[in-house]
Formats: sequence, structure tokens, C-alpha cells
Amino acid sequence: METKPPIRLKTISAFHQSRGLAQPEHPLISVIDFGTIPRAADIRDKSWVFDFYQLSLKRGIDFKMKYGQQAYDFDEGVMGFIAPNQVFKIEHGVPASQNRSGWMLLIHPDFLWDTPLAKTIKQYEYFDYAINEALFLSEKEETTLNGMIENIRQEYHANIDKFSKQIIISQIETLLGYCERFYHRQFITREKTNHQLLQRLEERLHHYFDQEDLVSKGLPSVQAIADELHVSQKYLSTLLKVLTGQSTQQHIHNKLIEKAKEKLSTTDLSVSEIAYALGFEHAQSFSKMFKSKTDLSPMEFRQSFN
Repeated sequence: METKPPIRLKTISAFHQSRGLAQPEHPLISVIDFGTIPRAADIRDKSWVFDFYQLSLKRGIDFKMKYGQQAYDFDEGVMGFIAPNQVFKIEHGVPASQNRSGWMLLIHPDFLWDTPLAKTIKQYEYFDYAINEALFLSEKEETTLNGMIENIRQEYHANIDKFSKQIIISQIETLLGYCERFYHRQFITREKTNHQLLQRLEERLHHYFDQEDLVSKGLPSVQAIADELHVSQKYLSTLLKVLTGQSTQQHIHNKLIEKAKEKLSTTDLSVSEIAYALGFEHAQSFSKMFKSKTDLSPMEFRQSFN
């Protein structure tokens, strides 16, 4: 079956037209009341790409969205973030709700041109999180963000003057900052889910380093581990840093060092044989990593047991 290329919407005006909305009052920024968007069957089961940012808070959604192989059912009020050039898909299959509400904030990169936010917006990691890593908001948090969106809406509805853009940019920066705060709160408060993910990570690393074919496989990549856990790289690393103070890469290396210490202290294998068994092509690379983590060379560590 032939895979159709995603449909690309280059402008915010094109988005409005695709959803049966009136043309935006400003060509580079728009706040849309989600409850007023007409339902359209032809947007479903297709892949889409935007050339602009979309931040959304939605309730009562009657469809599923999909990034890659991961789907998320927006039955509750949650936030999602889409950056330019990200591919996503809207799927049918959820009973329609009569009480849809929420908003979408669309921002074209040209609106940010020649402002500090043009660079700093790319530093917000949640634009790289998959849809199943959406932001769950408390009622208080939702009220806070709704107030900011209303301020942005009122500002560009008013008469545009030389102060308008900077005021809106400042409000967007504040909105993004609060979203980052709420995400870090979520890493802590969704304790059961997050620690289950951490446990699954530990189980996969333990299983990985217990295998005999590391020579052919090599060290597991952060991408491979994230794929197995069905989360994005950045979400996994950010979550781990909040919970443990270490990144995914550091977790992989720590598990490797644990296995190396076990072999050095309980077997007569040479350092080269241990390095090879752990997936290293060169013993020097293994020794360098081991010393960087333990302040001892592999031989010094082994001798400490004698």
C-alpha cells in the first residue's frame, strides 16, 4: 500500500481555511477557540506538517492524534505542543463529544524574527515530546494559562501599535515558562507512572547487559532505549534528570560500569576480553570510560580486590 506524503500547511491562514474558519486577524499569530472549529471528517487518517508552532489545550476531543506509532486519547484536558516540521496524524475512532472546549495558539516563526524568543523557543524540550507525553494540568494551572491566552488574544485584537508585538512576545515567553514549570511538576506528581518507567528502564538495561551478543550489538543507544519504552529521547532524559539527577546516557554508562565491575571482580577474563564482551571494539575506549567513572583503571579496580 502506497504511503501518501503528509499534507503541509505553510501559513496560519491555510490552517484557518482547512478548518473552515474565518481568516485570522493577524497573519503570523492566532488564538482559536477550539469549541468553534467545525468538525471535518476529511482531516482524519491523514498525516500533517505545519510550518508554524501550535500550542493547544483541549477538552472533549472526538479523535485521536498519533506521532509515529504512539496514540493518545484526549478525553481529558491536556496540553500538546507541535513545532514546525513535525509529522502528526489525526485518527478517527473516539465517540464525539458535545462539549468540546479549549484553545489553540498558532505562532509562525516569522512573528518571532529578530527577537530573543526566536532562538530560545527551540530550547523548550516539550516541543520534542511525543503526543503520549502530553501535559496534564490541574484546574488552577489551566486557569493560569487560560488567562495568559486571553491576554494574547486581546492584545492582537486591539489596535496594533509599536508596542503590541513586544507585549505579545513577552506574554508568549511567560506562557512557555509556565508550561515548563508544569511539566517539571508533572515529572514529580505523576510518581507512580514515572517510577514504573524508571523500573522498566532498569529492567531493559539489566536484560541488555546480560546478553551474550553485545559484541555484535554494541552499546544500546539512547534512541533505542527510548523506542523500547515508547517515549521520546528528550522526555526520557528530562524525566530521569528530575527523578535521579542523571541523563539516559549516564544510566546506560552506569549499568555498563556495574557489569564491568562484576566481571573484573568475579572472573579471570582479561580487560580486553571484558571490553569485547561488553560491546567495545577497542579495550582502550572501555578503559578510558571505566576510569572516567571510577577514577581507577580496570586493572587498578581488579587489584583492589586482591
